[in-house]
Amino acid sequence: MKVLIVRVGAMGDVLHALPAAAALKRMRPETRIDWVIDERWQPLLTNWDEPGPVVDRSFAVPIRKWKQKPFSRETLASLLAFRKLRGQYDLVVDMQGTLRSALIGRLAGGKTLAGYSDPREGFAANLYGRKCVRRGTHVVDQGLSLLGDAVGVELESVLAKGVALPRIGWAEEWAEREAVLRRPLALLAAGGGWGAKSWPNAKFGALATQLREAGYDVVVNAAKKDAPDALEVIAASEGAARMVVCNVAGLVALMRRVDLCVGNDSGPMHLAATLAVPTVALFGPTSPERNGPWGPGPSVVLRRPLSQTTYKRTAETEAGLASISVEDVMTAVNPDAASRIADPLRQ
Repeated sequence: MKVLIVRVGAMGDVLHALPAAAALKRMRPETRIDWVIDERWQPLLTNWDEPGPVVDRSFAVPIRKWKQKPFSRETLASLLAFRKLRGQYDLVVDMQGTLRSALIGRLAGGKTLAGYSDPREGFAANLYGRKCVRRGTHVVDQGLSLLGDAVGVELESVLAKGVALPRIGWAEEWAEREAVLRRPLALLAAGGGWGAKSWPNAKFGALATQLREAGYDVVVNAAKKDAPDALEVIAASEGAARMVVCNVAGLVALMRRVDLCVGNDSGPMHLAATLAVPTVALFGPTSPERNGPWGPGPSVVLRRPLSQTTYKRTAETEAGLASISVEDVMTAVNPDAASRIADPLRQ
């Protein structure tokens, strides 16, 4: 069987969809699994043109350009290019549930296009040949159900063994030689897509000071050197934290060498959990039952009872999340973590 998955969302969304593909690959290793993905997240699946541990081939699409010019001739041409895939797949599964992802799936022209019966954007369901009932609370379980129903098998969770991500040579070498200065290493994943789910950067800075005193080398990841969240955390830490600028391939390699991650509900935090890094996840307006850290390693979720699940994209930090203290986080950090060096064979 040849399966094409369409999931072009954020990093965390891709990481939460990947366990379903891993479960299918483990159950039926002869299955070919290809994936349509935002070009930024391609290193999560494959080494560009080389197959990854789970995904055989990834088709990178310029989502940011599409959003900037949704009706341009260039955008239309890149969408229509998926017609070249017609006849290559037995099954196309839209694991995103938007009109755009469903359209990509329809253009790719598999024998069957499957998706949720209640997709994120309701009209997308009109393009599906097979509508699958959404089952499960966590999005990982929902993905397992969707892909399993579409293929016709019951997929078992791969939580105990985790999901292997590609190892990209230059990134691994960079992380080993330049990014990691000493161990144990703590990574602070500040920011989170929108303000409501972002723990205050000043508190991240104060946390860095305490983690440094506890024996950690503390880093803040950033996609570019002028990233505002990272700069604010560095300034608030008064020298206790340093910035590491890297793309996604570099972040994966760096995260394999991290001994502790503290982060908001964000892609880097979910990456840490996927790679079995001990993780403290800070939640506010989003639901940890639905979107919490998923992976075989130890994780602690901090969320105040007063926090309500709204998913509202407001600019200010949600009140419950803002009330989580640095001391709360330090209490959640395993006191033995500072002396426990990460497993060098992490996937």
